[in-house]
Amino acid sequence: MADSTVQHTSQHQTKQQRYKQPNSKHCFVCGVENHHGLQLAFYHDEGGTVYAETTVSDHFQGYPGTVHGGIVATMLDEVATRVAMAEDPNNFQVTARMTIRYRKKVPTGELLQMVGRIEREGSRASKATAELWLPDGTLGAEAEALMVDYPEPFASEGDLESLGWKVYPD
Repeated sequence: MADSTVQHTSQHQTKQQRYKQPNSKHCFVCGVENHHGLQLAFYHDEGGTVYAETTVSDHFQGYPGTVHGGIVATMLDEVATRVAMAEDPNNFQVTARMTIRYRKKVPTGELLQMVGRIEREGSRASKATAELWLPDGTLGAEAEALMVDYPEPFASEGDLESLGWKVYPD
């Protein structure tokens, strides 16, 4: 995993090693070949906190200059779900329930930072929080999510890579 680690410092993290998580080819949020999607990259640190940064383009706006609330919810959902993958990138979970608090206008065209943390981890379900931070350092939106294990075995590890689920270089 040494080739998928980088040093990073943001206002929501002290300088420490972080590890890149896998992406897929076609996912709306992380798909590296989905040119209509967000193409986010996710990283986690040794403590399991997940990080992502993005600048959302205008074609994902609701009101002028504002990221559509559904896109904000989608990003928070993915960050919360990725927390469960910090220890095992093939531990697929789906969101059973998510509560979102929209706190401020989330602007398009500006760097946004997302942070996710595990609150409770069980054998079949996890509870996590996700935050979306604005360029001025204020909280734009936050979510609390309950995730449950994917209902069936998704695929073997080798099959996952052949389906495009792997760590792609930055």
